[in-house]
Amino acid sequence: MEENKSCCAPGEKRCSCPPKPDEFRRVRSGAIEGMVRLDGGEFLMGTNDPVGFVADGEGPIREVMVDPFYMDETSVTNAEFGRFIKETGYETDAQKFGYSYVFHLFLDPVLKRNLLALGRQLLGLEWWFHVEGADWDHPEGPETNLNNRADHPVVHVSWRDAQAYCEWAGKRLPTEAEFEYAARGGLVQKRYVWGDELTPGGKHMCNIWQGNFPEINTEEDGYVGTAPARSFEPNGFGLYNMAGNVWEWVFDRWSPNFHVNGPRINPIGPPVGERRVTRGGSYLCHYSYCNRYRVAARTANTPDSSTGNTGFRCARDI
Repeated sequence: MEENKSCCAPGEKRCSCPPKPDEFRRVRSGAIEGMVRLDGGEFLMGTNDPVGFVADGEGPIREVMVDPFYMDETSVTNAEFGRFIKETGYETDAQKFGYSYVFHLFLDPVLKRNLLALGRQLLGLEWWFHVEGADWDHPEGPETNLNNRADHPVVHVSWRDAQAYCEWAGKRLPTEAEFEYAARGGLVQKRYVWGDELTPGGKHMCNIWQGNFPEINTEEDGYVGTAPARSFEPNGFGLYNMAGNVWEWVFDRWSPNFHVNGPRINPIGPPVGERRVTRGGSYLCHYSYCNRYRVAARTANTPDSSTGNTGFRCARDI
């Protein structure tokens, strides 16, 4: 198994399926209710910010152009994903493989002791546990449920699961360039979705970690885990939680350097690669370990991996 320790989310290659050819295609059939129309155009993508992760390929700053498109106002919620499952009978990767990864603070104490005894703590990322029976509908393990979380973003979904949902909805995953264009909300080269200050006037603008990671989350922003998909103020384009809450899958394959000399018009990432990009950071991001809630930050995971802090939203062409 190939582990990805590049951020707050564990990953592994669970499927021996051969990589597919480039699947990107334009989609104009899905309903646009709950989506925002974005005009597109040229914008400055990436950053040269010294607080960034150079190895992630956050820079250099470059001019990129994207066509007009629609973007979901929020990440896909548990209620929305549940309708997809009910209508199609789809089985997620976590369900097929029989497990997913759960953050240690959310585990029942007895279950946690048993998992420790079984060696189910992930080496190098000890705050994550391999939990059998954890999936989108049982986010902390087989005895848990989604009570009071219908409006929260769905988690424990792989890139492949996200693709399947998008196809069902007549939509697609956004490209990485589209995601960053949308996240910036019309602002130019700001560090965060809302500006250059993390908590302007002491106000929390997104759902990330406060306290001593990974043991103590003081919940100053109001949440220890996922927040409702419409929490906090939307950005300048009317999009919610483009930073924090959950990592979001995008279409592109991962490369730390392909974009340096890559296409600048509607880029879709490298044509090959085993991992897929995630954007936006999550409720586990903290400046001491993973300040990837910055608007130019990026990471990746294998397309069949799933965790309790990764979801997605859809895009659609105009």
